[in-house]
Amino acid sequence: MALVVPPDDFLEWQRARHARLTAPQGNLALIETRWGADDPDAALAGQRDTVTATRLRRTDPLTGETERGVRLWDADSAAINAFDHVDRFDYDPAWVLEAAYTEVPGARKIPFEHIKDNGGTRELAVPGDIALTLDGRDYTLSAFDDGGTLLLVFADALTGNGVYAPGRFLSVPREPGATTVTLDFNRAYVPPCGFSAHFNCPMPPPQNRLHLPVPAGEKLPVFTNGFTIY
Repeated sequence: MALVVPPDDFLEWQRARHARLTAPQGNLALIETRWGADDPDAALAGQRDTVTATRLRRTDPLTGETERGVRLWDADSAAINAFDHVDRFDYDPAWVLEAAYTEVPGARKIPFEHIKDNGGTRELAVPGDIALTLDGRDYTLSAFDDGGTLLLVFADALTGNGVYAPGRFLSVPREPGATTVTLDFNRAYVPPCGFSAHFNCPMPPPQNRLHLPVPAGEKLPVFTNGFTIY
């Protein structure tokens, strides 16, 4: 079977992805998340000059109150230095799929469990339904809004079996008023928590768990000398 040459825009996406991962505030650079802190300058006390700090906030899933925190990023982190590449499947145009999209007026909120929430859930706004048929099975997928782009958190039959567990992410562009979207699973990627244990990523809800293998996109990050993020 001849190897398919990926299109130029996909190759550029791969290059940009690598650059983002290894950037001074990329996924691999996150070394600490401090909740209850709100002073980046204070958080930098005693840190190396390669470390920067940013503010963040979230809504407490139990109280509904706003929590503030600080993240520390190291441009010379152990993860960046040990990172080699992200293992991935060969590009396969068969995994570029068109799906029906039905917008939900006013959106709806759906519970997403997060890795560090000990079984608790957070309500995330899902602007519409993605209808897709795979291997004779119909799915209604839930992708939440991520700054105007849909973010699909999904699992498949390869999840945890050579592919990052608990699942992968896929950004799904959408145009206002569009009734279809493109799911390019070649661009499925390992979420931030695969590169730093200090992220708290959403996990695939039941409706986003596909029964078949999806041999497309990223598999796992590869580090040298036995390095692990944990």
